Amino acid sequence: MTSCNYEPANRYTFPCKPAANPKAIVTGGKGSKYRFTVLTERLLRYEWSEDGGFEDRVSTVAPFRWFDAPKYEVIDKKGHLEIITRYFHLVYDKKEFCSTGLAVKVGKDTWNYDGKSYGDLGGTARTLDGADGRIQLEPGILSRKAFAVLDDSKSMIFDENGWIATRRPGRKDGYLFAYHGDHKAAIKDFYRLSGRQPLLPRWALGNWFSRYHAYTTDEYLEVMNGFKEHEIPLNVAVIDMDWHKVDIPAKYGSGWTGYSWNRDLIPDPEGLLKELHSRGLKVTVNDHPADGIRAFEDQYKEVAKALHHDTSHEQPIRFDCCDKKFLDAYFDVLKLNLEKQGIDFWWIDWQQGTRSRIPGIDPLWVLNHYHYLTSYRNVKTLEQPLTFSRYAGAGSHRYPIGFSGDTVITWASLHFQPEFTATASNIGYGWWSHDIGGHFAGSRSNELTARWVQLGCFSPILRLHSEKSRWNSKEPWKYESEAYKVMKMYLCIRHRLIPFLYTMNVRAAFESEPIVQPMYWNHKDDAPAYTVPNQYYFGPDLIVAPITTPHSPTTLLGGVRAWLPPGRYVDMLNSGMIYDGGRYVHVHRPLKQIPLFAREGTILPLDITPGMYKNGSRRPRDIDILLVVGADAHFELVEEPYRGTASHEQAFVRIPITWKQKEGILTIGPEQQQGGSSGIAGIVPTYLRRWNVTLVGCRMDSTRLQTIRTKYRGVEAVAMEAVTQIRKCNALTGPAGGGQEMRVALGEDLQLSVVDISKRMHDMLYRCEMSYPLKEQVWQLVTQSNDPVKKRIQRLLDLNLPDALRDAVMEIWAADGRAVGNACGEEVWSTSEPCELTLGSSDFESEKAEDGYVLV
Repeated sequence: MTSCNYEPANRYTFPCKPAANPKAIVTGGKGSKYRFTVLTERLLRYEWSEDGGFEDRVSTVAPFRWFDAPKYEVIDKKGHLEIITRYFHLVYDKKEFCSTGLAVKVGKDTWNYDGKSYGDLGGTARTLDGADGRIQLEPGILSRKAFAVLDDSKSMIFDENGWIATRRPGRKDGYLFAYHGDHKAAIKDFYRLSGRQPLLPRWALGNWFSRYHAYTTDEYLEVMNGFKEHEIPLNVAVIDMDWHKVDIPAKYGSGWTGYSWNRDLIPDPEGLLKELHSRGLKVTVNDHPADGIRAFEDQYKEVAKALHHDTSHEQPIRFDCCDKKFLDAYFDVLKLNLEKQGIDFWWIDWQQGTRSRIPGIDPLWVLNHYHYLTSYRNVKTLEQPLTFSRYAGAGSHRYPIGFSGDTVITWASLHFQPEFTATASNIGYGWWSHDIGGHFAGSRSNELTARWVQLGCFSPILRLHSEKSRWNSKEPWKYESEAYKVMKMYLCIRHRLIPFLYTMNVRAAFESEPIVQPMYWNHKDDAPAYTVPNQYYFGPDLIVAPITTPHSPTTLLGGVRAWLPPGRYVDMLNSGMIYDGGRYVHVHRPLKQIPLFAREGTILPLDITPGMYKNGSRRPRDIDILLVVGADAHFELVEEPYRGTASHEQAFVRIPITWKQKEGILTIGPEQQQGGSSGIAGIVPTYLRRWNVTLVGCRMDSTRLQTIRTKYRGVEAVAMEAVTQIRKCNALTGPAGGGQEMRVALGEDLQLSVVDISKRMHDMLYRCEMSYPLKEQVWQLVTQSNDPVKKRIQRLLDLNLPDALRDAVMEIWAADGRAVGNACGEEVWSTSEPCELTLGSSDFESEKAEDGYVLV
């Protein structure tokens, strides 16, 4: 199972190389009960078995154990073994593994065997079902200690024929990751061992709509019409379990499982699916497979015939993941017939635990593995193989996309989800799809739902979802005006982000870089990076600090405590706010903004093709390059091949975009494909691509700047753009365009604007619901006094302001060290608690043009 578009001969074949390099193996010879494999200088496999046998078959964790043998030293004496590399030192007494007999020293830390997995930075969990806030996470392979451990003693096995098998009981098998905080290197080697994340199709990166509701055909199409009328793009239509018969005779049991269309609701399923496809949508339907195929099903007799099952007594065909014949009929009769009707892929909703009739075989693993391999038969429709299911354990990243389960609709649930998404990357699991807005219970809250959609916009997958309730649905137009506008805005932003998201998708598959990464992945030696679990990198340059608590009744702003690494940053959604990094900052935003930071020298490409708010995700014709000046920048836009499939890394079309800060030159192209060749004439017709450049947070003198007002679907945006930019500049960028580059002079050594403390402070205080005299006191203290900053800060503290107000004042006052009268380096926040969040929300219409709201 690799990230390439490998097409198996059948669902029982997949890439693997499970036997280790003999040169990397250390054992006691014939009859030895221990075996160590030095996979790299930092990755060790350890095994012990009473019977002297060892596992060389594929496990769910480790399909690829063949590595080039690294350098290592062995000291082998009677009753004593040492293995030494540059990064670890193992000492072993050659007896059954125990805490006193097997130890590995990594730096200043020592691991003593205990048979458990260990990774204190967290991993992920099988499901968020019923979660109302934090849940316990399984460990990942990253740690604040110098080592992490992944026990593989009980994972499922695949035999040489690609069929499931079990391990011999009592054997011990695990992996020690001795990476000493080099988190990215650990993940890269984990992917080498376990297989990389596969590539997703472009359309999967857009908006999904789902609701647990018994829709009729007309009702479902009415919802789709609503998205069209409100000009909100969708890519995936999810139909929950009521697509099939639910109200069945009691003698057949529960209606939870079903494979027969409910024709009372959907009399012409082929017609519905055809209509959804005509609207540019892919379709997935829910499957709870636990109850098998029962006599009321339309395909009962057909499946029974394939299995030689006696139908005379209407006995059910039991779901049995351990029966290869059953799975063949399940996939090649039951599901294939439904796929021929127009179902594109399956939402596997297994909730029945980890047990099957064979101990050690987890049904979810079986379903995920074989569904994914079977989906190769639909690649002409899907573009890439795909399934949609729950997390089954380490190695599940090979079967995207993940469904995280049914969360409670509360602020506590929202507050935990950013951390849950980020730490999943610590076990390589990069493609979570959450129930955006929450699933059930809780209370209706416009603010909560809007904040959740903001998080969804900057999550791996954005899928609106809700429970089976007349009171609960996530269509944006069913919310109050402000929340509706915010939800619509971020669903449209998500669609505009798809060129960036697809590039990150390729990066994840081929460069072992999940799109969402905890802060400490890129700042492993900075202690504050470990104190902001809800903050994360979204791609290599964007930092997201979601607001996950209600607004302050004083400031009417939402707040979050963030940490900015060293450097200077602009908020992409509030480009008048520039921050000096290397410190904590309390960030306060109105409801329409989620803090999205970009360091100087960032390039972000967006789709601005006319009509882009239609469903589906085509190769963008018009692209807006958001450029954050102040430092050199580079971004390589990656797109699908013009012909064929994305079967290897060299097959993609790549367009380099480079900014030279000192010279002020932006270069686009040349377009490249096939291992670096450019100008691939004759493959496709010439087409015209239009490029636009927006300078984010950059103010140039008035003779070189113009204000551009544009309206995208009723949402007004104002961006300050250089006259010298290549706005709507026609350029041939297809292969027949000759692979030429474009060079545009925007101005030498352009810099980010300086924060206007007085103006920002006035705008913030004006909105606050507080006494007018106190507003004036704060205003005079910050902007009018000539006293030293330290003295003025103390006077501010003496006012005993609400925490949210004090922090909002300090955010503006201390943001930019270049601003006249700034308090940068002298700030005093309301709390020293590393993960404290202040409260907040706002008025959508009140944003001023100079806020530079450039993403919509």
